[in-house]
Amino acid sequence: MFEDETPMNDHVTRSYAMVSTYPPTQCGIATFAAALSGGLYEYGDDVGIVRVGADGEPPAKIVVAELNDADGHETIDAMDELNRADVVIVQHEYGIYDGPDGESIVPVLEGIDRPTIVVAHTVLEHPTPHQRSVLEAVVRAADAVVVMTEAGRVRLCTSFDVDARKISVIPHGAAVSDAVRLEDSKERPRLLTWGLLGPGKGIEWAIDAMAMVSDIRPKPLYIVAGKTHPKVKEYEGDVYRDMLIQRAKDRHVDVVFDDKYRTVPALSQLISESTMVILPYDSPDQVTSGVLVDAIAAGRPVIATAFPHAVELLSSGAGIVVPRRDPEALADAIRTALTTPGMVKAMASEARRLAPELAWPAIASRYAALGEELLDNRAPLSANR
Repeated sequence: MFEDETPMNDHVTRSYAMVSTYPPTQCGIATFAAALSGGLYEYGDDVGIVRVGADGEPPAKIVVAELNDADGHETIDAMDELNRADVVIVQHEYGIYDGPDGESIVPVLEGIDRPTIVVAHTVLEHPTPHQRSVLEAVVRAADAVVVMTEAGRVRLCTSFDVDARKISVIPHGAAVSDAVRLEDSKERPRLLTWGLLGPGKGIEWAIDAMAMVSDIRPKPLYIVAGKTHPKVKEYEGDVYRDMLIQRAKDRHVDVVFDDKYRTVPALSQLISESTMVILPYDSPDQVTSGVLVDAIAAGRPVIATAFPHAVELLSSGAGIVVPRRDPEALADAIRTALTTPGMVKAMASEARRLAPELAWPAIASRYAALGEELLDNRAPLSANR
């Protein structure tokens, strides 16, 4: 938390305009925007969404304008809403805006005359020259930029030509519920991976690892919950999912592929019924993960590959980190956790300890404090928070 954060009782209500995809659009950015909006509202602020990438979907009541950048130009109504707010928050991901590498968001940012916070969801390790120039232009146009991990901050400040004073680290938030305590049990362990499916999720390596621990008794069950990502399905169909199903059959692995849509309470129930969460991501560009935060917020141990967010969040013992694309290491971690008495329970206890600081209202208060600082001086921010 910022040391100068305004106490809730003395909080001055502010209006925020947020540029983002938004439910019912199914993507991680939309889910993040909805949760952050809810957290700001709970903190006492007003939020209006300027929606992008809607594809004709009916807007939620919170949507105040559509950013129609199909021809590279923002709509007048959208810009009016953005410049009417006290603070603007722009969710940045290359794939949600039009133009090569989402470059159409740059003139929008340059046209905003209010204090602007950009949330950088992806900071690529090896960007193309154009991806680099787009993100550098986005950072130049913003008053402040938020990344969700220290690794993301270091990567952005060292690999891109940006003003490091603008960069702050605010963790990804989560809906924290009353976590069900995990106790040592003789029931069949349930290992869970969830989220939209597509190449890079690394689920094939988890299936291979499950084949290597088939001798554990009770035999673990692996649940893969989630639909194919809409954009992946548009271009490739269910090729990735079909490959996973065949891989599980070939290796005689007990995997349940569950593609039902779940509400937040239903997803929380699914997580609470799991013994551990498996995050076998194999992309080096997977810097942050909302699924990881949700798992910790639910008090669940995590076994994850060594993407930056997992390395940082699991370092105190809430999980185990293994190399990417290494099913043997993944299998060893699963075996160790499930066969060492008390280990799953201890990891779950540490996850529960970490959970409160990840709650969306707490995270939203940090965005509010950042917004207040911008309103106070509009000056670049120190990175050393």
